[in-house]
Amino acid sequence: MGKIIAFANQKGGVGKTTTAVNLAASLAEQGKKVLVCDFDPQGNATSGFGIDPRSLKTSVYELTVCDAPVEEAIIKTKWVDVIGANVNLAGAEIDLIELDRREYRLKMVLDQIRDDYDYIFIDCPPSLGLLTLNSLCAADSFLVPLQCEYYALEGLTQLMTTVRAVQRGLNQGIKMEGVLLTMFDGRTNLSIQVVEEVKRHFGKKVFATVVPRNVRLSEAPSHGEPITAYDRYCRGAEAYMALAQEFLRRNEA
Repeated sequence: MGKIIAFANQKGGVGKTTTAVNLAASLAEQGKKVLVCDFDPQGNATSGFGIDPRSLKTSVYELTVCDAPVEEAIIKTKWVDVIGANVNLAGAEIDLIELDRREYRLKMVLDQIRDDYDYIFIDCPPSLGLLTLNSLCAADSFLVPLQCEYYALEGLTQLMTTVRAVQRGLNQGIKMEGVLLTMFDGRTNLSIQVVEEVKRHFGKKVFATVVPRNVRLSEAPSHGEPITAYDRYCRGAEAYMALAQEFLRRNEA
């Protein structure tokens, strides 16, 4: 069975989508079969693989709210398979409220195809609403990209409170995959202090790989490519390839 991992942090701009897209592509280079499920109405993980969110005939919204067949939504790219999202998903929080087992709608979709993949990544929206709740109920584990800045730990506290509530009542088996430090700038004392603080709180759960602040990582999505395709020799690409190796060591030891 494939492992389902939610990329979660209710704070925006911390590298959730960047990490989901680039770790998925790096794992595909290692021969793994990966599906990325975009569960953010902004559709950035969708466009990050060169897919226009507006062109989707069947998006994750139709799967979770309208019970469309999951096969209709899977798009094959040069790197991984993608279930795309677009602005339709913005109304899903309201539509889901009236449905049975509303917290498990995404799980019901992904459980149909989890045997077809080694890993399924869910790119969560920057909130702790019903969409993120669906993601956490569908996942075996959650990975937290954390920006090396002052407010990072404050947001993490809220996320962990939500996860504990999910563990108590909705998905007892979900575990923390790890914390990934992103946008690291070794020239600043603040970045170094945040790294030390996070490691003190989470110990071995913190990935040894740290993703640096890198302009090429910011440019790649506008070209619809993962960083390994856009500029595989930049520091950002090297970091995500190293993360893929560390991720596999943790998961396949």
